[in-house]
Amino acid sequence: MLFHTWPFLLFFLAFYAVFLALRNTRFRIHWLLLASYVFYGWWNPLYLPLILFSTLVDFVAVNLMERTGRRKLWLVISLANNLGLLAFFKYADFFTGNINTVLAWIGTGYSLGQPADVLWQFGAGLTNDVCESLGWKYRVPSEAVLPVGISFYTFQSMSYTIDFYRGRIKRERSFVRFAAYVSLFPQLVAGPIERAGELLPQLEGKSRIRLHDLSDGLSLFVVGLFKKVALANYLAMYVDRVYAVPGQHAAPALLLATFAFAWQIYFDFSGYTDMARGVGRAMGFQFMFNFNNPYLATGLGDFWARWHISLSTWFRDYVYIPLGGSRRAKLVLYRNLFLTFVISGLWHGAAWTFVIWGTLHAVAIVLTYSLERSNWYRRRVPALLKRVVVFLFVCFAWIFFRAENLSDARLILSGIARGRWEDPQFPLLALGLILAVWAYQFLYESSARRWLQSSFVRIALVVLMIVYLFLVPGSPDKPFIYFQF
Repeated sequence: MLFHTWPFLLFFLAFYAVFLALRNTRFRIHWLLLASYVFYGWWNPLYLPLILFSTLVDFVAVNLMERTGRRKLWLVISLANNLGLLAFFKYADFFTGNINTVLAWIGTGYSLGQPADVLWQFGAGLTNDVCESLGWKYRVPSEAVLPVGISFYTFQSMSYTIDFYRGRIKRERSFVRFAAYVSLFPQLVAGPIERAGELLPQLEGKSRIRLHDLSDGLSLFVVGLFKKVALANYLAMYVDRVYAVPGQHAAPALLLATFAFAWQIYFDFSGYTDMARGVGRAMGFQFMFNFNNPYLATGLGDFWARWHISLSTWFRDYVYIPLGGSRRAKLVLYRNLFLTFVISGLWHGAAWTFVIWGTLHAVAIVLTYSLERSNWYRRRVPALLKRVVVFLFVCFAWIFFRAENLSDARLILSGIARGRWEDPQFPLLALGLILAVWAYQFLYESSARRWLQSSFVRIALVVLMIVYLFLVPGSPDKPFIYFQF
């Protein structure tokens, strides 16, 4: 159920009418949980037991931390469960596949099975037998599919157990409220990753929904819808065409497709975040800000302070700082930075392309860490030059993120290096839209920000987006990129 489709609109209208009627009653949270499970089960009902199991384990673990006093034991059990489920469903086939490659290379004649596929086929066969015996027409596909949003809700649930262990939050006494926190449907499948200390208090008591919550929520949703439908999906047509057969395209097309993907993924992911924040705002919830004009960053550290902020701060608080952060010697600091970014790359996907993408950022962050903090870099190097260099490096790393495999990534890099000139046939409308957005972001971070934040300008921009969506033919629909993570 995608935000920009009719099924979601009908689902939300039905949900919202009841939610408003129950907003001042204790049944509000039960209705919210039921709707969230319906929303998640829409993708695949088989994934509901998984999220319910993960929720139950963390809720019980924190209860036992408080009652038994054996906090570290139950924290370890909680983390082992969360990371074990994530590793099994997301990484088991990746690791066994690489082990099989090594075994074949050394000529053992032995190979491991794919555990996720085997388990899925067993569960799918059992479910289909039950459905058939009951006369139901529903059938589960035999091919395993990564549970949608597992990386997001796993990290969100883990933050609750870790923060309780650290003494930063109190135990949540209502299982229904905690389950609603883990599965809250606007941000369930692609974030932003909310912390228990911020979101759980918003789920307590009554919902205070004011008129400006509705107007702000609607405007946020329209902006996100415009980013996804008018920009991301439109750019995807060109990016997909070039990256599908990179060996058949010359350097200009490969470069433009790479730059276009940089904006596509930004519009796609920040568009989802805007829509999620808009839906949440209409329900009376404040979700965290997740993107802050990342392509205006003047350094790689600045870029990661602007891009996917909820994930960056999650890795900072739960990986980088526990490793020692910046409190120790420089070599230890660089090690901590390197490990954090490599792990972040692997979080994005079970493939070597994502590992390399994370490693590229890890190496670059380590190499530029001291430089970006020097007075010379801050005061002497022009901001425009810094922004151009950072954007070019980020686009270079995006090649590995977007390429289907390492072979395609090599073809793209070699094709760009050869520099053969041909007409890239890049749509001028896409170029105009990107330049318009980039110009707006530059103005937003200048003295014109106050003018751009005025009600008149904001309303005018939203109206223009709505008119554009109605008048310009839509691009072929595509799922959100981060659904695969």
